[in-house]
Amino acid sequence: MSIYQKYCYEKVDENGRLTEFKLNLPDNFNFGYDIVDAIAAQEPNKRALVWCNTENDERVFTFGEIKKLSDKAANVFKDAGLKKGDRVLLVLKRHYEYWIAVVALLKLGVVAIPATNQLTVDDLVYRLNCSKAKGVLCTAQNEFPQKVLAALEKSQLESCKLWCAQGYADGFENFDDAIEKADNHWERIPTQLYEPMLMYFTSGTTGYPKGVMHDHSYPLAHVPTAKYWQQAEDNGLHFTVAETGWAKASWGKIYGQWAVGSAIMVYDFDNFEPKNLITIINRYGVTSFCAPPTVYRYLVRKEIPPMPNLKHCSTAGEMLAAEVFRLFEEKTGMPIYEGFGQTESTLLLGNMTGYAPTHGSMGRVNPLYNIELWDSDCKKVKDGEIGEIVVIPPEGGKQPGIFCQYLDNEEQQVYAWRGGAYHTGDSAWRDENGLYWFNGRFDDIIKTGGYRVGPSEIENVLMEHPAVMECGVIGIPDKLRGQAIKAVVVLSSGYEPSKQLENDIKNFCNAKLAEYKWIRVLQIVDEMPKTISGKIIKTELRKQSEE
Repeated sequence: MSIYQKYCYEKVDENGRLTEFKLNLPDNFNFGYDIVDAIAAQEPNKRALVWCNTENDERVFTFGEIKKLSDKAANVFKDAGLKKGDRVLLVLKRHYEYWIAVVALLKLGVVAIPATNQLTVDDLVYRLNCSKAKGVLCTAQNEFPQKVLAALEKSQLESCKLWCAQGYADGFENFDDAIEKADNHWERIPTQLYEPMLMYFTSGTTGYPKGVMHDHSYPLAHVPTAKYWQQAEDNGLHFTVAETGWAKASWGKIYGQWAVGSAIMVYDFDNFEPKNLITIINRYGVTSFCAPPTVYRYLVRKEIPPMPNLKHCSTAGEMLAAEVFRLFEEKTGMPIYEGFGQTESTLLLGNMTGYAPTHGSMGRVNPLYNIELWDSDCKKVKDGEIGEIVVIPPEGGKQPGIFCQYLDNEEQQVYAWRGGAYHTGDSAWRDENGLYWFNGRFDDIIKTGGYRVGPSEIENVLMEHPAVMECGVIGIPDKLRGQAIKAVVVLSSGYEPSKQLENDIKNFCNAKLAEYKWIRVLQIVDEMPKTISGKIIKTELRKQSEE
């Protein structure tokens, strides 16, 4: 029995399909002690983390080393006065120090708050004030420590302990030096299963970012994410393209992967270059790969060399056009497995092990969850009808893997859990085979001529046109239809804006769409309004259109 199977019950059929998954976690479960340290005790030389950067530096860490370094880091945090329940902001890009720090904070019972280095000073002020952080551990690169100091000057915090990594900065202690000097003896500090352990601030497509709290059940709820969707394997090497500041890092760069025995590949870079990713995959023998749709969109426009060790590719974050699926499989021989979830959850729906992936579909329900599609009256809709994706928790119990609370936002918490279920705010429909198809954010649904149209189905068709690099579809006021469908497009390189090209794209798409879904207005822009996580802000597109 593997270590994670002490806590996870999984049942698969003769085709390897996951049919049942349950967590049986003790009240004091802690991923740092019960998974990382347990693997280190059993197989201290088992590979845990492979790290490299654009300067060709590299480090390989075993589970034994992660255990030792996280114990020493826990002493660094403890000696600085941090205690269970405190919060620490982590802005570490793709530095290997992130994994050491996260495990250390887990062991101490301190809540880690990962964040991106793209944050502005005002973004930092907001997060520091909301979280009341007692410490900041950040990259020394890109003059980020100066941003932190400027934010602290403007914040309401009285004091905050400061560390930096991958360099030195005035006012900050170097984290690696502190670890080197720290005691390596560590005694287990008791934590409780439903105490907070991790918090993300959502990227804020509407309003201010919300603080999303996860408890200690969250890490092992990612086992289906890693094993049955990403197909990370014991003694394999999994590579998810994500900065540590985003929830995608929790999905693909630590919890589920380590639980099933897979090492994690980390490539520390600033500027995305598709050919470099392929080089890393082949140099280190990556066996499974997960990336946002943007990466695949770039890759299919390039020549892709053979990747002999790579067995599986997956994607999530936004809809990926069918044309990109087709081209990637044509060039590599590998299909892309799509999945769906949120900052507030683990994988909810996915094209999982044992099923041939269906292009454009979010896949089937993760057996950890009871998922239904509801209408605005909290009633279940029929197959083929559009409804909001909701998660119904076990009767009388908590739902492992779903966030435990929004930070200091009881009103939002009550709204998200109305009707006895967690409301994702995303709409979809289910076909007769049990496959789910994304329709859009519930607020983004276009009501035109008496029909309800999800923007994603039109965006998928738009992406088939070679001139379209990115697109967003919105509804705009129309006296005749209520709303008309408008497409906003960023052109691929080599194309110049013109009225003729606008008409060509419109005609290309409308020939493939039912008349009530026709694009009535098309606008070419230089760039899309996006959140710092790279998601197109539809509310901003609508606002710009109104103006």
